[in-house]
Amino acid sequence: MGFTLRSSLAAIIAIGGLVGSLSAQLTVTSTVPLLNASNIVAGAPIVIEFDRSVDRATFTSANMQVFGKLVGPALGTIAFSNGDRTVTITPSRTFMAGEVVLVVLGKNLKAADGTFLRTAGYSWMFTVRSTGGGQTFREIASISNRDASNAQTRIYGGVACDLNRDGWADLTMVNEVSSDLRVQLNRADGSCLPGPVLSPPLPIPLESSPNEVADFDGDGFIDLVTSSASDHEIAVCFGNGNGTFRTPATVIAVGQYPRGFGILDADGDADLDIVVANAATYNYSYVQNLGGGSFAAPVNFGSAPCNGPYGMSAADMNNDGILDLVVGCRDNQTVSILRGNGNGTFTHVSNRAIGGSNWVIVTGDLNGDRNIDVSAANSFSSNGSILLGNGNGTLQPFTSFAVGGHTVSTDLADLDGDGDLDWILSSFGAGRWNVYLNNGAGAMSLLESIPAPANPSCAVPVDMDNDGDIDMVLTDEIADVLVIMRNVCPADFDASNAVEVGDVFAFLNAWFSGDADADFNTVGGITVNDIFDFLNAWFAPC
Repeated sequence: MGFTLRSSLAAIIAIGGLVGSLSAQLTVTSTVPLLNASNIVAGAPIVIEFDRSVDRATFTSANMQVFGKLVGPALGTIAFSNGDRTVTITPSRTFMAGEVVLVVLGKNLKAADGTFLRTAGYSWMFTVRSTGGGQTFREIASISNRDASNAQTRIYGGVACDLNRDGWADLTMVNEVSSDLRVQLNRADGSCLPGPVLSPPLPIPLESSPNEVADFDGDGFIDLVTSSASDHEIAVCFGNGNGTFRTPATVIAVGQYPRGFGILDADGDADLDIVVANAATYNYSYVQNLGGGSFAAPVNFGSAPCNGPYGMSAADMNNDGILDLVVGCRDNQTVSILRGNGNGTFTHVSNRAIGGSNWVIVTGDLNGDRNIDVSAANSFSSNGSILLGNGNGTLQPFTSFAVGGHTVSTDLADLDGDGDLDWILSSFGAGRWNVYLNNGAGAMSLLESIPAPANPSCAVPVDMDNDGDIDMVLTDEIADVLVIMRNVCPADFDASNAVEVGDVFAFLNAWFSGDADADFNTVGGITVNDIFDFLNAWFAPC
């Protein structure tokens, strides 16, 4: 018996389908944590499901990385299961409260059948859970950034990360006038305080402020990159793993007046590359990471229709496993989304009015739908704005919040431990930090306005005392101080970081002496109601 025409066609189609399947690319089918997920338990494993068995030998640090923006490189151990279709990573570091973690899979990851992951690779981010603080921030210290000469440094930016790999967040101040980085290692004693400034500071170009962290050279230590508006350069500062940086920093000339960064694997090779916004030349500089601490010459590309690109953040705005660029456009007061193509190029997708002349962009999921949203500080427009993301590279209309003065920084963190990101706006001209609480749907309400010693430059939300909730380090660029605000339970009146009987005595002493802190309910001055409200909080502590 011969084949019928119908059976012959069926066989050809089946064979063609098999060949097509065998020649297809290795594909990520799911991840745990999910792309853009929030409230992830710090010790949870990272699990990647593929559509076929993988070649174990290719799953190495050369082709993949796990990077926490606080703890740094954390790839850890790799296990295979489910016929080698499931890859489980047990991170080598315990992520900190509120930490944003980036997982990068490179194009040289290979399947057992010889096919490779797509040339763009696959990247995704998730955010670690923070516990519930008391929504009360108490100043416990104001620390000078200056040395014995008392010469002005002008703190223009700040970042928290574990530079010496001891499990505690350290502080690095980026200084405009003294043109240097100054590091203060965490005391690592639960006090919420940093130690003295390490000497000597690391020189960087003049008027540097924006900064991002990565492991650019693959040595397992956190590195830092800053941009200099005055010298039209970026400086890559390679960490030594002990709180110091290699001298000198690697300085790269880019466009005119460089500002915000996007740090991402732009070409699919599992190294983190750099894109910087050049406000004066209306373009971007793409600096390809060649590995081992070396970079290709910058490639500049135009910013139209974004006039005066200023703030920038890298995030997956269309949920395709490739990071994109979110750019605040100062001159035409819009936000521009550039889709990452995974080959070192970007395609403009959308523009949306942002509500003012942008200075800084910070992204995150504000309403729990795993679509990335945008927060903006809009400089001389004296406001901040929120734009919710649609998950396809577009944004919804902005909601603006008047702050007054020169709004120089926006920061996101879950300050009250309820599972959504809250918001901090820093206003230079108004001399205050405004703290907003998120209702879970991305709508913000003012919690408190914290007066500055002089004028703020930024806020650094971070768990300084390792108790699981987010504290704040507030930087003042005129007074050159770091204001340490500890997240405390309201009933912890004596700031001992524990609710105990001593708090009752401390409160009553304050109440009888008329101390302003005894206005516990902040309603109608110091009254007997403050005693009752304090005791209610004390019997039901955080």
